[in-house]
Amino acid sequence: MNISKRILGLLLTSLLVFGCNSQKKTQEKGAEVDKKKPNLIVIHTDEHNFRTLSCYQELLPEEQAFVWGKGNNSKTPFIDKIAHEGAITTSYYCSSPVCTPSRASLVTGLYPQATGAPKNGLHLREDIPTFATILRDNGYATSYVGKWHLAGHDKYSFGIKYNGGFEDNRFMMRGGHAPYFHIKDDQIKGINEKQAAKLPKEEVIHLTDYFTDKTLEILDRDKDKPFALMLSIPDPHTPDYAKPPYNTMYKDLKLKSPITMAPEHVKNKPSWGKDKGKNEAIGKASFKNQKNALKQYFGMVSHIDDSVGRILEFLDKNGLTDNTIIIFTADHGDMFFEHNRRNKGVPYEASSRIPFVIRYPDKIPSGKVIHTAYTNVDFAPTILSLMGVETNAKFHGLDTSEDFTNNQKELDSDRITYFAKTGGWWVSAVNNRYKLVLDKEESPYLFDLEKDPFELNNFYNDPAYKTIATKMQAELLKQMKEFEEPGLTQSKPYVLK
Repeated sequence: MNISKRILGLLLTSLLVFGCNSQKKTQEKGAEVDKKKPNLIVIHTDEHNFRTLSCYQELLPEEQAFVWGKGNNSKTPFIDKIAHEGAITTSYYCSSPVCTPSRASLVTGLYPQATGAPKNGLHLREDIPTFATILRDNGYATSYVGKWHLAGHDKYSFGIKYNGGFEDNRFMMRGGHAPYFHIKDDQIKGINEKQAAKLPKEEVIHLTDYFTDKTLEILDRDKDKPFALMLSIPDPHTPDYAKPPYNTMYKDLKLKSPITMAPEHVKNKPSWGKDKGKNEAIGKASFKNQKNALKQYFGMVSHIDDSVGRILEFLDKNGLTDNTIIIFTADHGDMFFEHNRRNKGVPYEASSRIPFVIRYPDKIPSGKVIHTAYTNVDFAPTILSLMGVETNAKFHGLDTSEDFTNNQKELDSDRITYFAKTGGWWVSAVNNRYKLVLDKEESPYLFDLEKDPFELNNFYNDPAYKTIATKMQAELLKQMKEFEEPGLTQSKPYVLK
């Protein structure tokens, strides 16, 4: 009897040990699978002119790379590193050249009219998936740091109730562009440089530094599991102030006004390019008075680039580089005196075209250049596919992941996509060479971005362009109908010919 009990005990012990070992091996195998999931970091800036990234300057003719005079531009070695070791796109556009609608499209893969946030200050719908909700549901640690602008107009406030799938949103800020935070007694207040100078140094931090620091803290916490993090830096948006030493980095540049500021060009530009409000400059006199603002802008870009460098260094030191997708992009551009304009909101390249560079050593060949036209509506379906994540979510954008992963060093196609002004007053179709703008007050404009990169001439009625004009217009109207573009249902129709 005792022998039988001993044998039974030994058998039970063996089974228990075997079960534990099997469970341990299963857990280890699961951990290995998790580690193979690619990580994701999206670095996103605000009101960022693509020309200020030197990786774009390298691809542009001199007159395009240096619209403010020969050699006058910022340098971005760390963002360039992403582009050189991965891919750079030359025809990437925002869904609408305004903060909130563009951001809503990036996270949802939908045009602004379907997101609940087609205008600044509106709230993202809570009943639609985002790339973050999908990654969260697939086992990712999801985090958001920086400007959100999808939950109202409040400035420098946190504690946002709906996080869009970014589970750690402690540092998700509703909005605001003050250069510094004053942090005291756990209270955060946005302040300008003059206010910052009067306060104890230990209570003051620049927003770019603050959000980069928080990003690195989160990455260190989540480095041993699959993570997806978005860092949204409020710069280089106005008020055009760079903190020291970046504020004097470009002080010796001899800036010149863009050629599109010439009176004959300003006089003849279309009505959708004019603005009698604050966005319209006042000729060369205004440019002369605001040269320092442009130098500060370059300084902000360099500050951002150094912050990107800190993140790249973290990935290298922690062995995360090969299995981490890192992206640098923006919500929209900044005219900065091209066509006598400031800021954004128009279909010109400096306003609507955005930087988009991506590195993923495991899948994307280095040194890749893609000329195919995209909008950030394509981002969500593309990034999920690139990460091998399946979803039943419906997107307006396309899965373009194969463009990034194939072996072609330079990729080009004439795919036509579109973007629009918030509210549907003008719409624009683009491909890798042409841009068509339809407006409710202006005759159609067709730009040939290869022959006329400064967008000064309308080729719409040129017989040599009849075929491409007809094709672009037909495709634009087709997509507007498919995606229920609001401009189609307004009482005033677009001017067509």
